[in-house]
Amino acid sequence: MATLSSHVLDSLRGTHAAGIRCALYRIDDNTRVPVFEVGADAEGRISRALEFAAGVAEAEFELVLHAASYFADQGLDATGCVREVVLRFHAAQGGRYHLPVMLAPHSYSTWWSD
Repeated sequence: MATLSSHVLDSLRGTHAAGIRCALYRIDDNTRVPVFEVGADAEGRISRALEFAAGVAEAEFELVLHAASYFADQGLDATGCVREVVLRFHAAQGGRYHLPVMLAPHSYSTWWSD
C-alpha cells in the first residue's frame, strides 16, 4: 500500500495551516477520480493511503489544497489569494510520498520529501 502525507504551513502567520481542506484525486484517462477530502489536523498534517485502480501498480494523482477558503476562514479577504494549490505527482504501489507546502495568500512553496 502506498501512502501520501503532507504538512501545510501558514507562512503568513508562522504557524501550521490547521483545518485547511485537502482533496486527493487519482487521474484515470485524464479524468479526476476523487480519492478523499479531509481537513488537516491541528498541526496542518494529513496522512492517507493512496487508492489505485484495480490491477494497476502506478498512477498519477493530484493533491489540491484549498488556499483561498483557508485564508478566508482566517478572516482575510481572499479575493486576490491563490485559489488552490494543485500538486500533480506520479506514485507507485508501496511508495511513501510526502509533499510539504508553505502557504501564503499570494504565494506557496513546495518540495519533495520522504
